[in-house]
Amino acid sequence: MRDLIVTENITLDGVIEAADWFNVANAEGVDQSDITEVLGAHMASSDAVLFGRVSFEEMRGYWPKQSDDTTGVTEHLNESTKYVVSSTLQDPEWANTVILRSLDEVRGVKDQPGNDIVATGSIQLVRALAATDLVDEYRLFVYPVVEGKGRRLFTAALRLPALRLVETRPFASGVVLLRYRSS
Repeated sequence: MRDLIVTENITLDGVIEAADWFNVANAEGVDQSDITEVLGAHMASSDAVLFGRVSFEEMRGYWPKQSDDTTGVTEHLNESTKYVVSSTLQDPEWANTVILRSLDEVRGVKDQPGNDIVATGSIQLVRALAATDLVDEYRLFVYPVVEGKGRRLFTAALRLPALRLVETRPFASGVVLLRYRSS
C-alpha cells in the first residue's frame, strides 16, 4: 500500500492559502539550497501527485510552461502521474493525468503498487482526505509569518487521529519542516 502524504506551505497561524507571505523564503539573497535538497528527496520518493480540480488547473497553467526551473519541480510534475479529483473535469490537458471521481477511487490508487502519492494545495480535497483517514503523513513547511486571515488547513470541525512527530528540520530561510505521521 502506498503512502498518501500531504505537503503544504503554511504560516505560523495555520494559513495555507497562497498569498504574499509565501515570498518570505524566496526573498533575494535567501539561501534556498537546503529546502531544494529536501524537496528533491521528497520528489524522489514519490511517483504520483494528487490535486483537487482548482489546484490542478492552477498547476497545469504554470508548471508545464517553465523552461528555466532548476529545482526539478517542472520535470517531476510533468513525468509523475497526476491524479485530479473532480466531478466536472473532462479533459485534463496535461500528460500523465488521471481523473478520479471520488475518494473511493483515491483509496484504490493507494492500494496499487508504487511510491508515495503527494497531495499539495487543494484545501477542500486535503480536508476531505483527512476526514476519511486517507492521509498517512503531513509535511508542513511552516513559514515565519502570521497572516491573521485566510483559509486554514485545519478547522474546528476536522477531527484528526493523534499524530506522531517524526521530523523537525529548520532551514536557513527561517522556514521549518514539521513531519507528522498518522498513528
